[in-house]
Amino acid sequence: MAFNGTWKVDRNENYDKFMEQLGVNVVKRKLGEHDNLKITIEQTGDKFHLKESSTFRSKEIDFTLGVQFEYTLADGTELIVSAKKWQTYQKV
Repeated sequence: MAFNGTWKVDRNENYDKFMEQLGVNVVKRKLGEHDNLKITIEQTGDKFHLKESSTFRSKEIDFTLGVQFEYTLADGTELIVSAKKWQTYQKV
């Protein structure tokens, strides 16, 4: 399944609690709730190129599924992340 296209946030359920667990302070969490994030995805097999555009920054990211990479949140928080493959199921 390809995710090519431009995507925007539809809703942020529990986003404040998620950011709190990452150690993001309350002021930055409140700003993050109104970020207006849009992501453009270009997928070729297991390789992804993402262009993030938001109220606070623009950033480009390249990664391969299953391979760890460094990612920095808008507030400067540094993470090591890995996007994993997921399975698709067909109705029987």
